[in-house]
Amino acid sequence: MMKTKSAISALAALAQESRLAIFRLLVAAGPEGIAATKIAERLGLAPSSLSFHLKELAHANLVTPTPMGRLIIYTANFGTMNALIAFLTESCCGGNPCSPVSSVKCVDKRKTHTEKA
Repeated sequence: MMKTKSAISALAALAQESRLAIFRLLVAAGPEGIAATKIAERLGLAPSSLSFHLKELAHANLVTPTPMGRLIIYTANFGTMNALIAFLTESCCGGNPCSPVSSVKCVDKRKTHTEKA
């Protein structure tokens, strides 16, 4: 279970355009990850800027760097991502069960309503 301080750290790290783009790219890449040089190429970021953003994401435990010879491969930390989603939806719909991400479906004994996510 994610603590409030960790959630704030993760949300703060993602609350910047380049870092959000990096994280989304890494999520799309899956567990294989992407080399830092390829991230810079795909997003058009200068190496020094990319390094700063990756450091911020790593500090928030949202990405994991893995040295592979001369390259550093970055992967999204899916555990942290899922813990953040769980933290944000913990009290969803007043504690009633909710459906998956495509739409939030709150089940209440008195009524059912659906909201587009």
